[in-house]
Amino acid sequence: MSHNAVKNVSPLQMPWATRDPFLFCVHHLDRYPKGNQNLGPSVSLSGRATGSDFSGKDGFSMYHGQNIPGFPAHPHSGFETVTIGKQGFVDHSDSLGAAGRFGRGDVQWMTAGKGVQHCEMFPLLNQEEPNTLEIFQIWLNLPKASKKVEPHFAMLWQDTIPTYTYKDEEGHTTYVDIVAGEIEGMKAPAPAPSSWAADPGNEVCIWTIKMEPGARWTLPVAQGEVNRNIYLYEGNTVRANETNIPLNHTAELDAVEQVTLINEDHTAYLLLLQGRPINEPVAQYGPFVMNSQEEIRQLMHEYGRTEFGGWPWPSAENVHHADKPRFAKYADGREESRDR
Repeated sequence: MSHNAVKNVSPLQMPWATRDPFLFCVHHLDRYPKGNQNLGPSVSLSGRATGSDFSGKDGFSMYHGQNIPGFPAHPHSGFETVTIGKQGFVDHSDSLGAAGRFGRGDVQWMTAGKGVQHCEMFPLLNQEEPNTLEIFQIWLNLPKASKKVEPHFAMLWQDTIPTYTYKDEEGHTTYVDIVAGEIEGMKAPAPAPSSWAADPGNEVCIWTIKMEPGARWTLPVAQGEVNRNIYLYEGNTVRANETNIPLNHTAELDAVEQVTLINEDHTAYLLLLQGRPINEPVAQYGPFVMNSQEEIRQLMHEYGRTEFGGWPWPSAENVHHADKPRFAKYADGREESRDR
């Protein structure tokens, strides 16, 4: 076991810092109140900068939503979003005509490619009790060769995402939901076809980890030189070999060295992001990610000219009917659903 396997530990900021091939990660935890008939909060929004509310006032933010919390119609191009729904629900609508509602451990994987508009709204479906929302949104870069691929939208339902379970010698258990990658032959659902994660040689892993108090688990070592970070977002302190990782900190790990995670007390929740770096220049302007500023200028011109197909929905804050179950409707007309 190498004492140099933990390269550094640093505090989490908003958004969470990531390393190539990832661009960043955001963890949203909002304790929304009861919903109203329009699926927004049943409380006054007076005093909030609605349309740009990241205040966390009273335990929640409206973000860019005016009446319903979330992110109304906006463009993306040149990268992918992987959105993990832990609690609450997300309503997706996009310029391809695709739509969905997900939560309960579901994951939405969207390849923006050459350009797409979408909205991500957080409907408050429960009018009798509070509506807690917890999601991760992870931005995964695309290499230059894939930045102009056709946009792609997929839903990875919770019942298709495998959970790896490890019980240590003392009987304490670690649970790992495998959103991308694999552990001991247990593989995640196939990612989007043009994703950097679609090539197993890139060793892209996205895992959410739950460790019982006292649990120990040794991370699988990577086969090649990859970037690996873990993020402790709930719990107390987790040790990585001999290094303490406090709550709300990230640790950069050497993925080819053995690292044992030891959770001393309280249940701990972590996120692991790993992948072979793309090693290309990154030029970013808001939701546009290319390889040069000239490409960014060209992309902005393209968006101004085409709006990436326009917006086919009645509102920029589009949400689906309150009675809808979890569902996915794809651009080709296919539909899937799950119980809510």
